[in-house]
Parts: sequence; structure tokens; C-alpha cells
Amino acid sequence: MSLQKVKEFFRQFGLEDEIIELEVSSATLELAAKALNCEVKRIAKTLSLKLADRYILIVMAGDAKIDNAKYRAEFGAKTKMLSADEVLTNIGYKVGGYLSFWCKRRYRYLP
Repeated sequence: MSLQKVKEFFRQFGLEDEIIELEVSSATLELAAKALNCEVKRIAKTLSLKLADRYILIVMAGDAKIDNAKYRAEFGAKTKMLSADEVLTNIGYKVGGYLSFWCKRRYRYLP
């Protein structure tokens, strides 16, 4: 997703001023957290997974891990991460740091 597309999407919610463009690399969770002077858990990461014959994206805190039992209970299948090549082919974007999202606000997480 291009930065312009994100700005356009955020504009409809009045959030376009929340976007921070960095002059340093944010290619990894650690680099993004360092650049923003925050904890890794405040950076959202996206996991690309295959579920039967479809692909799903899960956005989660940077320090979070998938609980396999909860995943299986929710989706009825084992977790299968996509390889970098599969992400590019099936999702349409390269893996790694093209857009990092930093949550300035506190959100309530549902169990």
C-alpha cells in the first residue's frame, strides 16, 4: 500500500495528520520503535497467513505472538505463515517495513 493510499484512507476518518514520515529506516519492528522512541509493542505488524484456500492478514502488536490454540479455535485450522515469495505473489506487497504503523492512542484489545 502506498503512502498516498494510506493518507487518502485516513483522511475519511480525520486521521491524516496522525501520519509520521521518518527520515530513518523503519524496515524492522526494532528500527521503527527506535525511530519513534517507543516500545516495539507499540508498532503494529501484519502477519500473512494461508487459511484453506484463502489468505488472511492479522494485524497485531509488534511483540505479540499467535497463540496456536486460540487461532485453531477461531479459524478451525492450524496456522500457516506465508513465505516472502508467497506474500508478494498472493498479497501483492514485499515483506518488511514498507509502512510501519505506530499507535499513539490506547486501544482496548478483545480477548
